[in-house]
Amino acid sequence: MFALAFFDRLRAGLPVVAAVFLGMTLLAAPTQPVHAQARALPDFTDLVEQVGPSVVNIRTLQKVSSRQQPSGPGDEEMMEFFRRFGLPMPNMPKQAPRSNRPAPDEEVPRGVGSGFIFSQDGLIMTNAHVIDGADEVLVTLTDKREFKAKIIGADKRSDVALVKIEATGLTPVKVGDVGRLKVGEWVMAIGSPFGFENTVTAGIVSAKQRYTDDTDYLPFIQTDVAINPGNSGGPLINMRGEVVGINSQIYSRSGGFMGISFSIPMDEAVRVVEQLRSQGRVSRGRIGVGIAPVSKELAESLGLAKAQGALVTSVEAGAPADKAGVEPGDIILRFNGKPIEKSIDLPRIVGEIKPGSKATVAVQRRGTTKEFSVTVAEIEVDKTAAKAGPAEAKPKAAAGQALGLSVSEVSEVQKKELRIKGGVSVDAATDAAARAGLRQGDVVLALGNVEVGSVKEFEALVAKLDKSKAINVLFRRGEWTQYALIKPTN
Repeated sequence: MFALAFFDRLRAGLPVVAAVFLGMTLLAAPTQPVHAQARALPDFTDLVEQVGPSVVNIRTLQKVSSRQQPSGPGDEEMMEFFRRFGLPMPNMPKQAPRSNRPAPDEEVPRGVGSGFIFSQDGLIMTNAHVIDGADEVLVTLTDKREFKAKIIGADKRSDVALVKIEATGLTPVKVGDVGRLKVGEWVMAIGSPFGFENTVTAGIVSAKQRYTDDTDYLPFIQTDVAINPGNSGGPLINMRGEVVGINSQIYSRSGGFMGISFSIPMDEAVRVVEQLRSQGRVSRGRIGVGIAPVSKELAESLGLAKAQGALVTSVEAGAPADKAGVEPGDIILRFNGKPIEKSIDLPRIVGEIKPGSKATVAVQRRGTTKEFSVTVAEIEVDKTAAKAGPAEAKPKAAAGQALGLSVSEVSEVQKKELRIKGGVSVDAATDAAARAGLRQGDVVLALGNVEVGSVKEFEALVAKLDKSKAINVLFRRGEWTQYALIKPTN
């Protein structure tokens, strides 16, 4: 083949050097490794045509009286921006002349957002913060038809809301399987950022199961899709044209988009919507415990194979957990058969259980695994725990100097107020104890996984300590119970 190619090109007048190079290329080509073709960037045009008609613009109005100051042009978008992303409110315009003020009960623009058609009968999903405080909700379709929407229900904890319009010829979205969504997968958003309707942005899934400070009940989808005020409530769409999330919030230090956006997973949103549709509100389970994460160091000191579970820091008196026998210092490892990998998993798993249902809770308590049956209650507004009153005078004794602790007996009055059976009161914390975070007023409940009932028991436990190893100390501070790791001094 090489000779034929060489002489054919030579007769055609091709320079000999070029022919030799070409022949070498032909010989070498089959021996080169076969690489996959470079992946082309996705084309979103078909998706926009498919899903675009299902996306709506939402405007909200609020009634104001003559005593209320009107917003300037475009202020509704800015106010939504500052409300949603936790920024300080800017200085408002000076008070307008009386002649320019709105008349009593006049409706003025309050905010803008997005939503999408969930069902053919006019149900529309959006964010709860989009319609929060609205006296009237106006929905505009892509064909420019506008409707006054009825609020079916809103759930602030998940930031999901459901409204309804009376319209025909609607195109509902297709709901995707969030479980199939992969990190790195392309996704697209359609919404009305700053009021610019039907704006399309795209990016990739950056992470899944991401929690933020705003909620304990939602493992968000994190993306780098450009999301701005007005995008709230709009759909996050996969490359199959299915909605996998509701765009909800961004992380920003400047107030603008910085490449981190969060969307509510559709499987979670649909569960909320089903309750809103049937009963107008969402009921969630609760067991009445305060929790904290389990660190690697704490897990090792407690004999856990890995850092997992939820540390019970407090148990509400009379709550389901209290009645079942759960105590502060327990590590909840499973709830109703589901493993608790991180402490943040517990509120979501408990919240999904219907109030009044029976469930099992498995805990580790000082090296022993216990299982309790608990009747799940319905979540309510958090109650502020009453502070313990002043303790009566009590005899003092010095103990635990190797730990940097000076302790004394806990009075019977204080035991009753704190609802504890034993323990010793910390009179002073220095050296190792102070570095571990203990302080005066704390009550030590257990030392090295062994309960402490008195100063005498505390001293006996300290005497047996391995001075070369850190020891876990379970202590009470006010209404909260937590662990500290102390490395004894020689």
